[in-house]
Amino acid sequence: MTGLDVEDVSYSYGTRRALDGVSFSAEAGRFTALLGPNGAGKSTLFSLMTRLLVPPSGRIVVAGHDLARAPRQALARIGVVFQQPTLDLDLSVRRSLRYFAGLHGLSGRRAETAIDAALDRLGMRERSGEQVRALNGGHRRRMEIARALIHAPAVLLLDEPTVGLDAASRQAITAHVHDLAAGGMAVLWATHLVDEIRPEDPVVVLHRGRVLVRADAAEIAGTQSLGAAFLALTGGEEAAA
Repeated sequence: MTGLDVEDVSYSYGTRRALDGVSFSAEAGRFTALLGPNGAGKSTLFSLMTRLLVPPSGRIVVAGHDLARAPRQALARIGVVFQQPTLDLDLSVRRSLRYFAGLHGLSGRRAETAIDAALDRLGMRERSGEQVRALNGGHRRRMEIARALIHAPAVLLLDEPTVGLDAASRQAITAHVHDLAAGGMAVLWATHLVDEIRPEDPVVVLHRGRVLVRADAAEIAGTQSLGAAFLALTGGEEAAA
């Protein structure tokens, strides 16, 4: 089952081509990695998938809903964690999640049940009464993921979600999101860090706005490491280990 389909999507900023005929799918129940160096076009693609930008050509389909023809239905099926944090530091964890639950039409017991479920999945229930500013970077990221799960999306998009975090926090968050995918969600995880990708994960290698290859990580790596394979594919622009 496919959660997300991107079909022949292109986008330009003036004369600069940021994306050129990008096509791939992210299936339900899989952790799909969008691997590319900084400047590959990953953030532009996320802006298109969340309708912050509108592609002049191509098609994006979320859980069966065409983003251009039925944007409300498509966006309702997406949870997103952007690269830059977007948290109100003065709110408590629970109050912040209540606000976002309300934006998705959840209130009362339904909202509290959804909040508790999201916090439990990320191991954050015991921090729910704390102010966001009291959380460390890893727990703030977990909270953003919990927020993205409030409305039970079919597709979870994460744009470089571990940037700036220590190794232990990166490993914990990556493991949590792999578990979410194993539970049936379609996950698209944009990164330039190859150690966040497991051998069985589908990988889309994006370089200078084009998809170079789509295959499982082990198939791309072959007899070498994924980092070395990426280096060979991109002609010297390596991903970080």
